[in-house]
This record gives sequence, C-alpha cells and structure tokens, in this order.
Amino acid sequence: MADFDGDKLHLFVGKMLGDLGGAYSVPTVRLGFRLGLFASLQTDGPATAPELAERLDLAPRYVREWALAQAANGYLTYDRHTERFSLSPEQAMVFAVKDSPVYLEGAFDLTAAMIEGEPKVERGFRTGEGVAWGDSAGCLFCAVGAFFRPGYVNGIVQSWLPSLDGMLPRLEAGARVADVGCGVGFSTLLMAEAFPNSAFVGYDFHAPSIEQANAHAAEHGLADRVRFETAPAKEIADGGFDLITMFDCLHDMGDPEGCAAHMRTLLKDDGAWMIVEPIAADDPAGALDSPVTRLYYNASTMICVPTSLSQEVGAALGAQAGERRLTELLNRAGFGRVRRATEGPFNMVLEARP
Repeated sequence: MADFDGDKLHLFVGKMLGDLGGAYSVPTVRLGFRLGLFASLQTDGPATAPELAERLDLAPRYVREWALAQAANGYLTYDRHTERFSLSPEQAMVFAVKDSPVYLEGAFDLTAAMIEGEPKVERGFRTGEGVAWGDSAGCLFCAVGAFFRPGYVNGIVQSWLPSLDGMLPRLEAGARVADVGCGVGFSTLLMAEAFPNSAFVGYDFHAPSIEQANAHAAEHGLADRVRFETAPAKEIADGGFDLITMFDCLHDMGDPEGCAAHMRTLLKDDGAWMIVEPIAADDPAGALDSPVTRLYYNASTMICVPTSLSQEVGAALGAQAGERRLTELLNRAGFGRVRRATEGPFNMVLEARP
C-alpha cells in the first residue's frame, strides 16, 4: 500500500461519512414527504413523536425513529427537554413550503429515480447505447418536473422573461409562444397564467408527459388557450412564433444543433428564443468544487447523457456543456446574436436571436 497522509485520510473519511449520511437520508426523507410528516410539523406545529403519529394515524415507533433520523440529519429541530420536533423557518423552506425556491421534494425523488435506473445506465457504459427518456425509471419525468418546478415558479415570470429585450410588452399585448420540451407543462402554464393575452403551445416527444400536461391545463382552467402536443422538436410543423422557450432540455436532445436550426425556421424574424440551461463553467476544472456542479455532473451521467445517446446523432452535450459551447452551436444553427440574459444559482438564461 502506498504511503498516505493520515490527516488527509481522516478528513476524506469524514467527508465520505457526510456524503453517505446524505445518501442514507433519501428514503427516509421521501417517506416524510409522502406521509405528510414535514407538512404536519409546518401546519400544525411542533410535536412529540407520539403526537405526530396520532395526527397522521401512523405507527408511533416508526415515527419516533424517523424523527430522530431527521434530527440527526439536521432536517428537523429537536428539543430534548420537551422531546418535541419542529421545523425552523429555514428547514420549512426546503421541506414544507412548496413554492419556496429551495423546496427539494423533487430532488429526493430524482435521486431515487437515478438509483432505479442504475442497471440500464450500467449497460450503457458497457455497450455505448443510450437509455431512452422515460425508460430508465418508473416516473423519472415526474421527478424531473417536480425538481425544476420551484425554480420555474420563482424565476420565469419574475426575472427570466423580463431579461429578454423588449419581450414583456409583446407578451402583455398578445404573443404566440412555443414551449419546446415542455415536459409535464409547469413552465408553459406559469407563463400562460402571467400573460393571459398570449397563446401558448407546449411540445414534448414524451407522450406520458403531454398527457399530464393536458391534465394540468384542465386543472388550472387554461385548456382554452394552452394546448400541448406530442412532437419531437425537429418535427414541429407550426411556426410564426414571437417567442420560443426551452427549459433545461436542449442538452438532452440527440441532435441539439439540428433542433436549433429548426427553431430558427419556427421563429419570426424579430422573435427570440429563450434557452434555460443548467449553470455551468466553460472550463470544467474551474467549477468542480461547486456543490451545484457536483449535482449536475452526477445527474448528467445518469440521465442527460444516456437520454441523448438514445436518440439520433447522440451529441450527448451533457448538463454541463457551458455557455461558450452552446453559443457556438447556436451560431452555427443561424442565430447571430446570443447572450446570457440572466442567471441564478442553478440556471443560466440565454437569449438567441436571428
């Protein structure tokens, strides 16, 4: 065995224990969401384990162990004198306030979906083949939608659309908008609610996602002016759009450059394409110590690269393609003006114009 630095090893093992503690928390946290345990502590206040169990008609012994696990995680606050568990305001933002920008129920579900899909991705490592979107796990597309929803709720209308040059007045007056790669429709419906004079259509190649999107439109009373269609991006036949949006999906496409070229044909000459992509550095080595980069590279390994490789061309940009590489792709596809309009902790927003 090679010589090693005992202090460095101690620090590294400490890091690993922390990482494993987070991994071990995934199933217990998901139980907390599904069984309403976090929600009860937020809406009904602090409780002992027996009180919390009684509120939700759950088995007290299970609830006690769960609650102590979350206290050990740092996800609940425990008062040893009263034996009550509670959520601090900050903990509630992550575990109970669904419209919080850092509500993370979807992130835990996404982690479970990646583990479920592990055998198929392993096969891809050995064969070079991809794993089609929707095939790797039972409801990966549901988890992805839930993961991105808090960011969309707090970003699209408030800062992302306003960052586009001259677009707000057009949306307010009445624009034609295509949301390409719309998934289950969260992004499309948020825009439609904010701009009632505009017409919106969402496209996605995954039929089960479109089925859910249409159900969401009906649920929100928007089915009369929002429609969703199953169609690959390069096969969209409509055109004359003032705005095309694409949220966290260009890098997943097998042929992103071909898709971009087709978007150019669908857009009015004075229209804009808003491309929301995961925040990424142009030089991977410059961002490897970022916790966000860590999340995205792992998700990209398990989801984004396999998804792209399952499609024609299989460009496999990955979730960390970076602004420079994306800009070059857009330039080749006919977009002469590309800029970073704004950014947040998890996303960058590019504006592309002919």
